[in-house]
Amino acid sequence: MTDTADSMATTSATTVMERVPGRALAARISTEELADELMERAKADGVSLVGPGGMLAGLTKRVLESMLEAELTDHVGYEPYDPAGHNSGNSRNGTRTKTVITEIGPIELDVPRDRAGTFEPVVVPKRKRRLGGLDQMVLSLSAKGLTHGEICAHLEEIYGAKTSKETISRITDSVVERMAEWQSRPLDVVYPVVFIDAIHVKIRDGQVANRPMYVAVAVTVDGERDILGIWAGDGGEGAKYWLHVLTEIKNRGTADVCLVVCDGLNGLPDAVGQVWPQAVVQTCVVHLLRNSFRYASRRDWPAMAKDLKPIYTAPTEAAALDRFAEFSERWEARYPAIVKLWENAWAEFVPFLSFDQEIRTIIYTTNAIESVNARIRKAVKARGHFPHSDAALKCVYLAVMSLDPTGRGRQRWTNRWKPALNAFTIAFPDRIIRATK
Repeated sequence: MTDTADSMATTSATTVMERVPGRALAARISTEELADELMERAKADGVSLVGPGGMLAGLTKRVLESMLEAELTDHVGYEPYDPAGHNSGNSRNGTRTKTVITEIGPIELDVPRDRAGTFEPVVVPKRKRRLGGLDQMVLSLSAKGLTHGEICAHLEEIYGAKTSKETISRITDSVVERMAEWQSRPLDVVYPVVFIDAIHVKIRDGQVANRPMYVAVAVTVDGERDILGIWAGDGGEGAKYWLHVLTEIKNRGTADVCLVVCDGLNGLPDAVGQVWPQAVVQTCVVHLLRNSFRYASRRDWPAMAKDLKPIYTAPTEAAALDRFAEFSERWEARYPAIVKLWENAWAEFVPFLSFDQEIRTIIYTTNAIESVNARIRKAVKARGHFPHSDAALKCVYLAVMSLDPTGRGRQRWTNRWKPALNAFTIAFPDRIIRATK
């Protein structure tokens, strides 16, 4: 940067800091003629806006160093070169050079020191080498599935900042504590519906193998989506495993669940019966239909979909049985596995038929959970495989949090929730009313 630009950056930064405290700085630069003036002066002097030696880097350096000097003045109690500092017990002791990585690239700072070594700066803390939103950027890139090596390459290409894989790992490890807090947060007393689904990821444990990651998503009595938690399966899922997961949810405050919707998870119905005896276990109709199409040729999908629809839209179980008999008569010879699939799932499918259309819509319309699964699958697919299950859990958690940065994981499940709530109140009167008191 030239002397003119250097002087300009110093004068502008000092003036802004004197007149506009704290967060108003960004607003002043963006809304007043100061920004235009800086741009024009930079162009006139041939100074680039960004990059090493750019105007933004120089301006940021001057602002940070001015703030550090102000902090030291508050700490030692006198201005630079003020005679009041003589024999004060502590005095300024020059500066030390420190390079920090910011969103606009690396910046070399002259950090002031005191002779007693008691100065603890706030704006650029000791031992901190990353400022601004860099950590959040790394977490965002990781949530999108980039590997640690790819994140390092991205930061160097875009910002000229060289970071190691170990640094990226430490940044992402910072979410582990937050993940534990999120996974143990209190839950609602009653949920009308809880969906449990599995996402398979590749774990390198000796050799690469598929491992399930389970996500539990609930619909609250207010019609919001609430992501209850994520769990890593180890291949030994059964009633004992699911009893542990559901008991954890219950211990976090959920005393009752009206409907638990899943897709043929071994041991889950038995565990649900032990934890919430009144809960109804329902096979996910969408998954049942998808699994059916997996056995069929694509050219038969339209005709098969037309024949399956009367089954899951039937007004009663008896009517559904009649439509299923017609379906079997037409398709069993060609696709016996599909007929067998529906026969095996029938006991968990039929509760769906006893509910009002509004409840059926909530169970069948799984867009809210599918958006969660889609984000997770995208992040997992980009990573390929993980060294262990903890790394996979961290990636899944970051993907889930990217859907809702507040950490509550809630959004509106449906805009037509009131009719569904009335239907749930009629179907489960005492249990839903207790949750709405």
